Amino acid sequence: MKLSDLALSRHTVKAFDPTRTVPQADIDELLALLRYSPSSVNSQPWHFVVAATDAGKARLASAAQGPFAYNQPKILNASHVIVLCARSEMPESQLQALLDQEERDGRFQMPDARANQHKGRTSFVDLHRYQQKDLQHWMEKQVYLALGTLLLGAATLGVEATPMEGFDFRTLDDELGLRESGYTSLVLVSLGYHAEADFNARLPKSRLPADTVFSYV
Repeated sequence: MKLSDLALSRHTVKAFDPTRTVPQADIDELLALLRYSPSSVNSQPWHFVVAATDAGKARLASAAQGPFAYNQPKILNASHVIVLCARSEMPESQLQALLDQEERDGRFQMPDARANQHKGRTSFVDLHRYQQKDLQHWMEKQVYLALGTLLLGAATLGVEATPMEGFDFRTLDDELGLRESGYTSLVLVSLGYHAEADFNARLPKSRLPADTVFSYV
């Protein structure tokens, strides 16, 4: 099956079947996809929290109350839920950790490669920190690259997914102690299989015509 066929057939689940569990091998594959997702200058400004138990999902669902209560069942009834988090800052410790890992992975083949990599990445981070003044937004965009990788990867495995921004991120950050670790929650992704009550599974995909979304130069 072509990837475009999977993109056409996948849908956002509106009701999960609580009796079905995603095999651990598939979860491991999806976590690997998250880990290897692309990011600008290999900045990797993310952290992922995985809830696989009823207790863990209940903790996440505590952030889906009041105006976000409609998302509680999608959290509680899913097989697994992943919290995609973005860094709230880009500290020097992160930049050094990236360099150290790149060195362990053999990416520095020339004598000045490590120093040049650090200089280039730092200059790009500083561009967003001081000139563009959008560092956190830039880091969040990298997390959304990982989100896209996760959603398409899930479709290739026959795992269904629902991305959600409808939750109280302050409540979830407090519940998981994210801010103390230098992160903030950005989006939840529930994984599992749709229930019979999932009306969206029966609806056709709808997108604007190709000639309105593409132009050629």
